[in-house]
Amino acid sequence: MKKTLMILLCRILRTVGRWLGRGSSLPGEIVLKLDPTILQRVTMPKYIVAVTGSNGKTSTVEMIAKVLTDAGMKVAYNREGSNQIQGVATLVLSHCNLKGQVQADVLLIESDERYARFTFRHFSPTHFVITNLCRDQMTRNGHPEWIYDIINQSVALMGEGTNFVLNADDPLVSRFGQGKAHVTWFGVGEIPESHQPYHGLYDDGARCPLCKGRMVYHFRHYGNMGDYVCQSCGYRRAKPQFEVTNLQLSRGFLTINNTATIHLALKSMYNVYNVLAAFAVGSLLGVPEQSISDSVSDYVLTNGRVVSFHMGERHGLLLTSKHENSTSYNQSIQMVTAPGRDCTVMIIVQAISRKYFTSDTSWLWDIDFENLNVPCVKKILLAGTYCWDLAARFDYTGIDPQRIVADPSIQQAMETMRREGVGDLYVITCLSDKDKFLTRLGKEEVE
Repeated sequence: MKKTLMILLCRILRTVGRWLGRGSSLPGEIVLKLDPTILQRVTMPKYIVAVTGSNGKTSTVEMIAKVLTDAGMKVAYNREGSNQIQGVATLVLSHCNLKGQVQADVLLIESDERYARFTFRHFSPTHFVITNLCRDQMTRNGHPEWIYDIINQSVALMGEGTNFVLNADDPLVSRFGQGKAHVTWFGVGEIPESHQPYHGLYDDGARCPLCKGRMVYHFRHYGNMGDYVCQSCGYRRAKPQFEVTNLQLSRGFLTINNTATIHLALKSMYNVYNVLAAFAVGSLLGVPEQSISDSVSDYVLTNGRVVSFHMGERHGLLLTSKHENSTSYNQSIQMVTAPGRDCTVMIIVQAISRKYFTSDTSWLWDIDFENLNVPCVKKILLAGTYCWDLAARFDYTGIDPQRIVADPSIQQAMETMRREGVGDLYVITCLSDKDKFLTRLGKEEVE
């Protein structure tokens, strides 16, 4: 009886929560206070797929949902992205019938890396996907190795039947596979964009996560992603069961395991890894290869991370980088420069630490803004409250100051872009500042 009452209460609170703007978390928060063991007493579906990591969780979950839904499966997942234990509780209970049975073939969970340890003390996923671990909101998450230790607390709670679906190219993520009975690896083979030696302001892949010996890379894709081996203990990249064997970013397609060709709507390495993880999960759940390829080919994400716009005759892309995440910003910069076409770039930093306000701008020094020092980038606009912090960082990039304009007014910076913008237009900002740009566009300018 109590279980039924909690499910009914969750449904009522979900309706109320939507009015308050907390429909995805408030119901779970209240129900868990009233009945902390409720998630242990519901009947889960055959498959429980959880996705965590520093970057790519939301996009990967969305693509997995698309793959499974297109294959005829009923999927329950947290579309709103509420990925802490309260949001997961809301997701589970709102998809239960009054008997406490989740009405879905697959429960698909986006899990915050710091809160997975609270979620999975109640139940174990059948498949646990870890995308990557990198520097992310340092005021909140500290160093990636600290996040590894926290995720490992959730891993220790999982049953022996959990299949770990891991990024083989990330040496820290790969460590989760040590001693596990069921591990599926995904990764990207050597491609034209791979490089050696390392290019970047810091190197979190320089040392082995097991013994701290020197790591040697045969090639890298970005950050610490690539083909590695430790000179001291021999720890090395595992051979992926799902591997990108051909990638042509400029032409917008990839091939997995030499057989499945997928066309990319978003031509970035981030998207490549997200597609690959979704392909791996779909295959593990029995979806035919061709069906997966059809589902994700040219798929445009609906999570608002990339938004098309135009100013007059010029086309633009808003690239939403994850807040205070240098790896995410570096991938946005790579998307700007990869086509090699004349362009104008605006970088907006108006808000910092949306949950933990500190005004700390040290993370700006971790971003490889030097990569904008290429002939195709004709003008760079620095906008928002922290434009002068950005300007100080750009003083050390070697970019000609004549190409850079700083303006704390986003509106004024946009007017400058309208008047003086050259070629394609790009705006790089974070989730908190995205709408501060979009709301200043005309309705007809957002595509």
